[in-house]
Amino acid sequence: MNLIEKINKNQFIVGIVGLGYVGLPLGLEFAKKNIDVIGFDVDVKKVKMINKGVSYIKHIPSEKIHKVSATGKLFATSDFSKLRNVDVIIICVPTPLSINREPDLSYVINSAKEIAKYLRKGQLVSLESTTYPGTTDEEILSILNKTGLKLGKDFFLAFSPEREDPNNPDFETSTIPKVVGGITKSCTDLAVKVYSKVINKVVPVSSARIAEAAKLLENIYRSVNIALVNELKMVFDRMHIDVWEVIKAASTKPFGFTPFYPGPGLGGHCIPIDPFYLTWKAHEYEISTKFIELAGEINTFMPYYVVQRVMEILNENRKSINGAKILLLGLSYKKDIDDLRESPSLKLIEILQEKGANVDYNDDYTHEIPQLRKYSFKKKSVKLTPENIRKYDLLLLSTDHSYYDVDFIHKHAKLIVDTRNKFGSIKSKKIYKT
Repeated sequence: MNLIEKINKNQFIVGIVGLGYVGLPLGLEFAKKNIDVIGFDVDVKKVKMINKGVSYIKHIPSEKIHKVSATGKLFATSDFSKLRNVDVIIICVPTPLSINREPDLSYVINSAKEIAKYLRKGQLVSLESTTYPGTTDEEILSILNKTGLKLGKDFFLAFSPEREDPNNPDFETSTIPKVVGGITKSCTDLAVKVYSKVINKVVPVSSARIAEAAKLLENIYRSVNIALVNELKMVFDRMHIDVWEVIKAASTKPFGFTPFYPGPGLGGHCIPIDPFYLTWKAHEYEISTKFIELAGEINTFMPYYVVQRVMEILNENRKSINGAKILLLGLSYKKDIDDLRESPSLKLIEILQEKGANVDYNDDYTHEIPQLRKYSFKKKSVKLTPENIRKYDLLLLSTDHSYYDVDFIHKHAKLIVDTRNKFGSIKSKKIYKT
């Protein structure tokens, strides 16, 4: 039976390489549709938890995993030789930046090399990791071609960018339209058939490069517009104008305006990182992406601006930053999740401590800060009791989790710096928006 027949009869096996915030939800969607899934990950702890039906991602309930792992529809392993047993291989690994803010494709390249060891006739490989245009048909294809198998005949290759938005109440994996671009038309057609099994709307495009570029455009669009409102926030702060009220007023226009909101910096795996993949690739074509780079500079500066405002506010209240006791509210990069990737809260802790402040944090989604690639903070979440809140000279709200009771916090706090307009409904001299 060839791959098309297997797909048509729902008798194909999917292999997901990388079981993180992208790979695990996608694997669950296939398993829910009664399609066998083998998940591959180098993290043995993740593998064991999945096979026990236990979740390690807060917004994904263990029941969802247990339901499909108990029936054998989802099985996880660190044995990559099992790649030869699957029909479709989907790569969902990180694509971070190096310390020099250049693309780090090591996870993608290493995954492709592992796949090449076991690639056989009749397999489809799809890359979902965000990257610069040309990665799929230059980097991945060159590795797979070394197997001697022929593209479009023996194996198939496509790019389909992930569009996960963790804990978004309005969208989930199956309801977010999926862009798919293959290296050849037959690659595109096969990939569309596969993703159509679990995604409500699949959008085919003419090439993998179009799909790669589309993903970058989506996140550059957000990065640039967030940078705009962040810059306006700094301007309006100086002019004593409430940027949140300005955005609310502008949002009443029914056309030509989309609201974006300021914050303490950018977080998550996409917006702080993806634009730099294009700026790096553009240099190969002797083009300087000034607009994108400027947006990156503004967004990167925001944690420093927030700390500067904290210093000014403490000074206004006859307190020095050096020795000040500060409680940071919210550690994750956005509300109601446990995702710490590129979270500006971590940068805020680092800068505040460099200034001599004694910093603690509260986040019910992260009870203890794990060892991270960039940071090594040995801290545990502080409970929000009246006694604890009163101990701090200033509370800095970085992530606006829904569980924060603003009236309760305001009642017991000495000073509050609000970077998300969480306390917007309260008029008080103790509250500073920034």
